[in-house]
Amino acid sequence: MALLMSLQAFGIDAMLPALGQMASEMGAADGNSRQFVIGAYFLGGGFGAFFPGAFADRFGRRPVLATALIAYITLSLACALVTNYTALLVLRLVQGVLCAGLSVVPAAIVRDHVGGDRMARLMSLIMMIFLLVPILAPAIGQGIMYLLGWRAIFGAMAVMGTLVGAWVWLRLPETLQDENVQDIRAPTILRNMGRALWDRGAIGYVVGSALVFGSLFGFLNSSQQLIAQTFGMGEYFALIFGGAVLGMVAANFTNSRIVERFGARRVSHTALFVFIAIAIAQLVSARQQPQSLAEFIVLMSLSMAMLGFIGANFSSIAMQPFYHIAGAASSAQTAVRMSTGAILGAVIGNLYNGTSVPLAGSMLACGLLALAVVLFSEHGKLFRRVNREPEET
Repeated sequence: MALLMSLQAFGIDAMLPALGQMASEMGAADGNSRQFVIGAYFLGGGFGAFFPGAFADRFGRRPVLATALIAYITLSLACALVTNYTALLVLRLVQGVLCAGLSVVPAAIVRDHVGGDRMARLMSLIMMIFLLVPILAPAIGQGIMYLLGWRAIFGAMAVMGTLVGAWVWLRLPETLQDENVQDIRAPTILRNMGRALWDRGAIGYVVGSALVFGSLFGFLNSSQQLIAQTFGMGEYFALIFGGAVLGMVAANFTNSRIVERFGARRVSHTALFVFIAIAIAQLVSARQQPQSLAEFIVLMSLSMAMLGFIGANFSSIAMQPFYHIAGAASSAQTAVRMSTGAILGAVIGNLYNGTSVPLAGSMLACGLLALAVVLFSEHGKLFRRVNREPEET
């Protein structure tokens, strides 16, 4: 599951060091327009996530993964050959749509096996391995760009997709149980997705994670400009970016060790309050010009660490009631998270003005809004311990 999700991360983070050169070579004049290579992929993934879950509930997890992997490989090669910037953005958008199954199906497979706090623990372990990619991918992308040019990064994506596809073909069993097969009819799909989104106990966690990860997407979109232009450290981009992400790895490992003891709600609610407090500190630091790079990286790393406690736990809480429709539920919830996060990330990234003030202010706003929607789902009562076994009826 970590390898499958890592393909999506590599398709985003390996691009980051090459955005400036890519946009310049293809004549993209506006400095912020380079972010669209990332934003188009995010947006396509958000829209595309509506579809693979229903097919995975009908035909099984493996066929949907195979289709997404073939699209990942083929469109990576197409991106490597394109010569027009607009065409590149279109291909990235289509790639995001067709490869959304790589984000949706792994969560459904995990839910096929476990639920509740145990699912949160397993997702944390998966995320811990998965997050090694954002740490390493910029350095890999930067090395490939210097040796072979930025187009070879897309070739590396195709190679990775081929290797993971071979593993899926040989080693991954089908996890959809016969009794959980769903009709591939529009009313059934819409009903199942509606259940996954309109359940009061789930929707706050879906929207809440979309908001906080939207602020993360804003950082991803503008990170190359922030590090290279604001702080003048472009040659060390991969090292600095990796350092910022390292906090998420540590947080996911810690979460996997404590979540079954304290409960996903208690851990994630605490992390959300800490995220808001750090965002306030980020805004104060950002408004002091010139801002220290050390302050920026430390605070950003701490914020991303809190996302490590929020992400897996929010996702597990939202998926808990939907054992029999795990594919459709994962589709609907991932689609809302990804599309909302992509739009927010694009807006936040486009606010870049040479400082980190827009990013810090956006993270604070997103954290406060996330707290509001979680309070809605929890009927105003936070830090509760809820013990429910996977739904069986």
